[in-house]
Amino acid sequence: MEELLDRITINPRVMAGKPVIRGTRITVDIILEILAMGMMPEEIAEDYKISIEDVRAALLYAAKVLGREEIIVASKT
Repeated sequence: MEELLDRITINPRVMAGKPVIRGTRITVDIILEILAMGMMPEEIAEDYKISIEDVRAALLYAAKVLGREEIIVASKT
């Protein structure tokens, strides 16, 4: 699964440094947003001329980033 992450690249000169599918200007966040709206991965791949593995890579990247987040819960006093 980790080889999927090679499909994601970050370059400050491409899309202001947002993570994108390698060789494209398609950002991880747009793929996630489109999935959330109900579009199927196959439709995304076809419409954006990327592969299903690229869509999976975007999901894996997002999961890895969110998995590293530290959640701080403020206590009520």
